[in-house]
Amino acid sequence: IVHIASAAGLAPLLLLYFQQVSLIAPLANLVAVPLVSLLVVPCCLLGTILMLIIPQAGIALLAASGFALQLLWPCLEWLSELSFAQWPGRPPSLGVAVLATAGLLLLFAPRGIPARWLGATMLLPMFFAPVDSPESGEFRFTLLDVGQGLAAVVETAKHTLVFDTGARFSDRLDMGSGVVAPFLRSRDIHSIDRLVISHGDNDHLGGAHSLNELIHIETIYTSPGHSIHWKPVSECKAGQRWTWDGVEFRMLAPLTGHSERENDNSCVLKVTSRSNAILLTGDIEKQAERALVERYGTLLESDYLVVPHHGSNTSSTLDFLEAVRPEYALVPAGYRNRYGFPRPQVVQRLERVGATIYNTADSGAILISPGSIETPATPLRYRKLARKYYHFDAEASGEDPFTKSISARNAAIESNSRTGS
Repeated sequence: IVHIASAAGLAPLLLLYFQQVSLIAPLANLVAVPLVSLLVVPCCLLGTILMLIIPQAGIALLAASGFALQLLWPCLEWLSELSFAQWPGRPPSLGVAVLATAGLLLLFAPRGIPARWLGATMLLPMFFAPVDSPESGEFRFTLLDVGQGLAAVVETAKHTLVFDTGARFSDRLDMGSGVVAPFLRSRDIHSIDRLVISHGDNDHLGGAHSLNELIHIETIYTSPGHSIHWKPVSECKAGQRWTWDGVEFRMLAPLTGHSERENDNSCVLKVTSRSNAILLTGDIEKQAERALVERYGTLLESDYLVVPHHGSNTSSTLDFLEAVRPEYALVPAGYRNRYGFPRPQVVQRLERVGATIYNTADSGAILISPGSIETPATPLRYRKLARKYYHFDAEASGEDPFTKSISARNAAIESNSRTGS
């Protein structure tokens, strides 16, 4: 009973911070707590003391402690791999978490306190809180902060598309499991209707495999010539179109023919609602941009542009930007990345076409909600929405330290390039 009560009591905090609750914790604690409390810890403490007096006895006790942990660990691993080991859920608001905690205290209160059953009703908002899904004909777009890489989520009323999944850094760390999956759980999304991998670079593809293991993916599209061995895929082709909940999705590239440059084979997707349009470009460079302008012309025009190739100077040509004419340019780049993205020349060209620039390096995740036909919605920046009391108030002071440091670095890079250093 104690283990069940402790697991239930921690559930609101686990949902709030980790979007999941362990269902096997009471059973694991039933085995682990007695063993660790009665054998492992006493043997460790006594063995440490005896090491100063009778070293051989101390070594024996420490060895016994280690042997007990060796017996326990496979059992805990087996429990953690059960399909029902944890329950994923969306994080509750702070108020809902406090209400649920009060409800649990009432449920587990001593006998004799009246109406303890009311505590169960105080838990309901934690499990049935509504999610603000877009209306039919509109989409909700989130450019996630995955460092130097790209991952974005497009939500319609009843469907979800993920465009790229960020990088994979090791067998234990990638952006699919570390950023994309937790974000989807926070939005109460448990299935991806379509995953588009723009091309095969690690900073776009790396998190896809672990994301597939955590969340069901219906279909996967990727660039020509690139295969994913762990799931059947389809190739992106110009002309592919579909409509979800009144929102049109149109694949603009790759065009016919296979480019020698992998970046120019990137999938390019335009998403159009009744009020807004956004263009996702992967890592296309000058050649692909030129081909898009020649084929589509003004059809490229979009309110929002996810800047090609993270702001590299090999992309975002002036002709392309003038065809797109974005109100807002969203740069998926890592803070102080080694490439100096976005490059100063790209920033200048974006400013020349009148685009307002937002960078995930200093904005965090960038959210676009449905706007009006006359005026596209201003993107919301996570670092502003979730500002902590210790954050520098950039707008009040008229100075943004993140942007200032990036501008200074880019100025230094530009100066070095001019002097040949």
